[in-house]
Amino acid sequence: MTSAPPATPSHLAFVESPVQLLNVLEWACHAGRPDLLVVVLSPTDPMSRGQLRRMARLARDEGYAVRWQEARGGRGALPRALRDLAPALLRAERVVVGDPFSRYVQLLLTLFGPRAVTVVDDGTATMEFAAQLTRGERLVRWHRRGRARDARELALAPVTALARRRLAPGRGRAVEIFTALPVEAPEGATVTANRFAWTRARFGPPRLTWGADLVGTSLVETGVVDPDRYTGAVAALAAAHGATRYFAHRRESVEKLHRIAVETGLEIVRPDLPLELIARRGPIGRTVLSFPSTVVHTLPAALAGTGVTITVCRIAPEWLRETASPRAQGFLAGVAESARSAHGLSLTAA
Repeated sequence: MTSAPPATPSHLAFVESPVQLLNVLEWACHAGRPDLLVVVLSPTDPMSRGQLRRMARLARDEGYAVRWQEARGGRGALPRALRDLAPALLRAERVVVGDPFSRYVQLLLTLFGPRAVTVVDDGTATMEFAAQLTRGERLVRWHRRGRARDARELALAPVTALARRRLAPGRGRAVEIFTALPVEAPEGATVTANRFAWTRARFGPPRLTWGADLVGTSLVETGVVDPDRYTGAVAALAAAHGATRYFAHRRESVEKLHRIAVETGLEIVRPDLPLELIARRGPIGRTVLSFPSTVVHTLPAALAGTGVTITVCRIAPEWLRETASPRAQGFLAGVAESARSAHGLSLTAA
């Protein structure tokens, strides 16, 4: 029986996605921190909310305090959330964040300067965060197109600049990056490897099926990849590898998934938990195909010793849309190559 959390937790985590909450649990398990309050800054899309509620139940079952904050609940939600969260921020010894690029998290960090900060994975953005921190650049998501900043971004520039300073190592402030991704530690920061010990202890090992499973991505929804090229690539991969199921990303549109189902015959699976837990719980294919994304680094750790083979599917340059950032091709290629070098994964083309 897990002991109840303390009344005034000394460690505070802000999460906005199911994957962030999973990695906060992994960090708390690794660090041995029962004195943790998890604040869910609730998103608006139903898939993310549903997965987050299930992850919140898992966190409570582990004995952690969880607070659900309707941070985007219409007019007045933001100032109300800032007022409600200020006391916890002021007494926290360490703040754990899942998305350093989040405007919401950046705004919260302007309320005070935490003595210690831990950044956990929320996709491949961790790689870009570490690189930008090292180079002293402003925080910008890798898939944002390189253009002049709009009025809203200019208005928030002081907030972003202050948040960046408070996410960087400095006098009296320790910074840790807890990650399953291959990142170089910025000067003054530490990098701790996420081996998914909590996931492996709580779930599985999975039953393996003889077929292959394909992991979806939201690169179409973020304006990086052309939808026709993407659907064609999924069809080609399914035919070449005998894939039968398509595990959808929570941000993939219903229209796109319907098209994939009709044109490829794949069974569309919309997971109710992060894929690392779904795969570990099983059943899962003996071969898992994925486009360059976080899972090509997290699944090898979560599925270690199970016999599952993970293959990375390259993104061809001609798949990219005009709206894609000039950095997109190099970044995605780097994710694929780093997965091969770090985990020995094979690469394939559609």
